[in-house]
Amino acid sequence: MNSSIPTKDKSRILTALGKANKAFQQVYPGDRPDRQPVHTVYGGADLFRADTAQKMANAALKIFLENAADFTEFARAIELPGYDKLPKKLADQMKVEKRLDKLAVSKDQQHLYKSDPNWLAHATYNKVIHKLRTEALEDFRIDFEDGFGNRSWEEEDATAAQAAVEVAKGMKAKSLPPFIGIRIKPFTEDLKERGARTLDIFLTTLASKTGGKLPNNFVVMLPKVSIPEQITALVQLFEVIEANPGSGTGAGSIAKGALKMEMMVETTQATIGADGSNPLRRFVLASKGRMIATAFGTYDYTAANNITAKYQDMGHAVCDFAHMMMKVALGATGIWLSDGATNVMPIGPHRGAKLTPKQRAENKAVIHRNWKKAYDHTRHSLWKGLYQGWDLNPAQFPMRYAAVYSFFLESYDDAAARLKAFVERAARATLTSDVFDDAATGQGLLNYFLRGLNCGAISEEEALATGLSLAEIRTRSFLKILEGRRERR
Repeated sequence: MNSSIPTKDKSRILTALGKANKAFQQVYPGDRPDRQPVHTVYGGADLFRADTAQKMANAALKIFLENAADFTEFARAIELPGYDKLPKKLADQMKVEKRLDKLAVSKDQQHLYKSDPNWLAHATYNKVIHKLRTEALEDFRIDFEDGFGNRSWEEEDATAAQAAVEVAKGMKAKSLPPFIGIRIKPFTEDLKERGARTLDIFLTTLASKTGGKLPNNFVVMLPKVSIPEQITALVQLFEVIEANPGSGTGAGSIAKGALKMEMMVETTQATIGADGSNPLRRFVLASKGRMIATAFGTYDYTAANNITAKYQDMGHAVCDFAHMMMKVALGATGIWLSDGATNVMPIGPHRGAKLTPKQRAENKAVIHRNWKKAYDHTRHSLWKGLYQGWDLNPAQFPMRYAAVYSFFLESYDDAAARLKAFVERAARATLTSDVFDDAATGQGLLNYFLRGLNCGAISEEEALATGLSLAEIRTRSFLKILEGRRERR
């Protein structure tokens, strides 16, 4: 074949391009393969104990079973797709439940979302119960900011030390949730001293009790970040703490580089800086590789945009704008993104063991209404590609898992069929049904299964229906899967 480009020139040009490509890949390595929790729960530091996770799990399961006696009641409360077609008579409900229970344990289990509206409600309900019984709380922040408030320095000092002792107890008893951390006060000019002091006391006390070991997936949340220097200061404090184990019996050094952080986007300056640019990437760089996640603060952010209290809501357009700025600035960097919280709690107005039937009905109506509100918020977050959010009370856990599980389950049939067809025709783009698939769509379908596996909505066996192996799915790259298959051919 004739060509015009000398080998020397081509090598020089492509070598320079290779350096630029590799530099780009270092900045944008793609999503991390680690498990990302679907929620973070914030609780006042003064209330945290080593068994908090189990207490929250018990509370969540109790309120769920008391207010959703069966899958039809729960589906109607949150208005799952197809809820209006579910049986209303108890005898009919029992027949459907018996049939679906039998199907769920058979080797011939199949997804019936399109042909049977009962399936989604039944599967979601039972997955929620299983989750609440096995791992209701995924991630917890021991909160020294909004959930704790401004108290005397003596009280916050004592609480910081006490919380660290409880974490150490939880580590020993293996009672902590899979992810845990603390939220200190922001590094604004008026609160920087308090935030740094709490950080120091907590970590020094914890290290003295554990010989320098940290809990699995431990992170420090820095709220209300507005300038990179606030993150730089936190990283410098980390470095000093890691280098100085403190004093006292059993004092131990925290390993160099072990302390990780996340930041809260809840100021307008975190989305558009003083120079008119998006500063989030600069914030990440200031962390020197210690930043692992970014969370959105709904109510501080809406307040900063002069939204009145009545309309401070996760569905507000100013929140959508901030979410998109976060996604565009931090996409493919490996930084986890999290949405905020619904602050309307699914808790009834009447308390006590001896409630009248009317009071119980009023409580249930409030719980169902507020489950629905939070469910809609969570689904809106998922629709935008935000797969983690905040919860503020165990009563919200059933809604959280129902929203996540149903989001993935209702798309399973189409996603599995399309991905399988796409893999089988990997050499070219394909038209499946009325949807045109290309390579980017293949990655999107793969992302669906990665996220579904991550949250527990989809089992490994169900993922194999795509025709991919687990090893291929775990590459997290559709192009790598295609390349691997071409090589094998």
